[in-house]
Amino acid sequence: MVYYLILCKSLTHAQRTALALERSGIPAHLQRAPRQITNRGCSHCVKISERSLTAALTALQRAGLAPTRLFITEGDGSYREVSL
Repeated sequence: MVYYLILCKSLTHAQRTALALERSGIPAHLQRAPRQITNRGCSHCVKISERSLTAALTALQRAGLAPTRLFITEGDGSYREVSL
């Protein structure tokens, strides 16, 4: 399954991001960011499905919670950064 990871600048930012998405009816899962996508040891991200991306970005823009970085999963389990 293809999904996106919204990288957040802090745990609090990730919690607010996930909450804003859930309130907009978009399923979101808060998790630690994989080491492959962050240069910091303790980053957090929010996982969303591929089909939810457009609605999620719109909801986050309305909530004033711009993502720091955005990644998509590759078929081999790696991640590729997507420009916003």
